[in-house]
Amino acid sequence: MHDHTPDDSGYEWPTCSPCMRPLRHDELGRTACRLCQERVELALRQLPGSNGLYAQLATRLTPGRGGDSITVASSRTAPLPLRLEPLSLMARGGVVTVLQDWQVDWHDRLGWGHPRWQGDLQQQLDNVVKALRGNLDWAASSHSAFGEFAQETTALVRQCERQITGERKERPIAVACPCGTVLHITVSTNGVRCRGCNTQYNRGGVLDLPLAERAAA
Repeated sequence: MHDHTPDDSGYEWPTCSPCMRPLRHDELGRTACRLCQERVELALRQLPGSNGLYAQLATRLTPGRGGDSITVASSRTAPLPLRLEPLSLMARGGVVTVLQDWQVDWHDRLGWGHPRWQGDLQQQLDNVVKALRGNLDWAASSHSAFGEFAQETTALVRQCERQITGERKERPIAVACPCGTVLHITVSTNGVRCRGCNTQYNRGGVLDLPLAERAAA
């Protein structure tokens, strides 16, 4: 692995936008490493189809499963007809809209016309995922905001998975940079830049930092 801190000449080894790891020699010139491209590809593949995560959200709309059940103490209070979390992911403004916004951005950068949305939301989801996967290599190689796209896409997939499996949201962790700045991360954080000293940490580096409480003790 290459040290990506600036050397005496001021040169800083290029890093992957999503995970902040130094790029390999055969990845130089790319925005993202190939592992991150594959990670986003896998996330996108989990969404479409009749058995995909997006379709499965419809099975989690009704309250009453385990911890999602609603107890009504008074006859004056009616139970919620639908669970809002999966509904917000399924509805306009949720998963489909976020991915379509990225498709529009990619079309603009490539000089293509505005994409057309056809069919119901499930069909639109299937189509936008197909379009994004078809241009994923270009985006990972050339798109300056691929790191943001990767973060939003994987976050959407995790949200869908949590609604389907009942998994709780990741708890934030406070770690301390040697400069004294407290950084808030989760176990899924791929990398972070310290706002205090501007040090860039990759996933392994940030997880090796001491907990903020211990560092202050």
